[in-house]
Amino acid sequence: MGMTMAEKIIARAAGVESTKAGDIETVTLDKLMSNDGTTHLTIDMYNNKLKNPKIADVSKLVWIVDHNIPADSPKTAASQKKMRDFAKEHGITFYEGEGVCHQIMMENHVCPGELIFGADSHTCAYGALGAFGTGVGCTDYLYAMVTGTSWLLVPETIRFNLTGKLPEGVYARDLILTIIGKISANGANYKAMEFAGEGLHTLSMADRISVCNLCVEAGAKTALMEVDDIALDYLKEHGREPKACFKSDDDAVFSQVIDIDLSTIQPIVAKPHFVDNVVPASECYGVHIDEAFLGSCNNGRIEDLRAGAAVIKGKKVAPKVRFLVVPASRAVYKQAMQEGLLDIFMEAGAIVMNPNCSVCWGACQGVIGEGETLISTGTRNFKGRAGHKDSFVYLASAATVTASAIAGEITTADRV
Repeated sequence: MGMTMAEKIIARAAGVESTKAGDIETVTLDKLMSNDGTTHLTIDMYNNKLKNPKIADVSKLVWIVDHNIPADSPKTAASQKKMRDFAKEHGITFYEGEGVCHQIMMENHVCPGELIFGADSHTCAYGALGAFGTGVGCTDYLYAMVTGTSWLLVPETIRFNLTGKLPEGVYARDLILTIIGKISANGANYKAMEFAGEGLHTLSMADRISVCNLCVEAGAKTALMEVDDIALDYLKEHGREPKACFKSDDDAVFSQVIDIDLSTIQPIVAKPHFVDNVVPASECYGVHIDEAFLGSCNNGRIEDLRAGAAVIKGKKVAPKVRFLVVPASRAVYKQAMQEGLLDIFMEAGAIVMNPNCSVCWGACQGVIGEGETLISTGTRNFKGRAGHKDSFVYLASAATVTASAIAGEITTADRV
């Protein structure tokens, strides 16, 4: 019997010839990423709970300060100092002020075929490069950090066969929100979401990261995409080589196969307070907004900034609307400066901020107040996610968010 991509990657990491959904395998991790959301808790357990603390392979660790940067309180400053000092003491690869963790990992570390644990739920983004990335809590992270290993229940796989091409003015963000709405927030619980088909080859790397990044919002254990020339070119541009390029066998067993014609996708908005509460953007026309956010690990790449800048060039942010533009990494920020994109946003009245999680994290920059409404390219719209518990978060593409910032109400780019 053939194997899926997820099964092949786990088999490689477990050192076995084959495995199947439902098996439990002991695996060796290729990389371990952690950010300032929980790393201080990992450090406390390492220092205070272990009898003989020792890092198995420090070269596999990547620690990134991105959630609250610069620090927003003495408490945050203390936890980040603990992280900074520990990383320096043990020689851990460490980033601070460089950008959002998943963007940094994609730019500098992820390779096809790898099995990666990240202390953040959106680690599934790494599937855009054919890597099995999955989020874990700090206790599981600590175990993997000190042993180099962990265990995995091999997930079933839902395969999405993509055909056609996204229409003009429709984005990968619209695609993944459509999928989440179709299968629900629990539709892929502890499953791998695998994307393949001719339509996949029409998606850029930025598109692929956006799709894989949000798969956890359907409950997925991981997301995976076949590695093609687009992915290999991205790796080469970033100075890396693949470890192993896997694709599912023709006789692999899938729990479900879903065909999606990309040409049928339209602009989508996820309404409060659930990511699967999706409707055509037209059904939200006229909803007043107080703030708009363009950024995050899902939509803060240069392609997203280009899309937003194209919409807002020569126009102005609506009065009394705050429009936050936050590049996902320093590299993206610098490229946006070189292309004049940041000038376009600032001339329009947007607030351009340093690379970080910002309002997507909801605990620092740009939080919204009671009764306020945000339209965001962030990852989640749960109640209270971006500030006050009685606020409202809508999710949409970079173009729709930017158009809404101009109009002062939810709308699409073709209407401004």
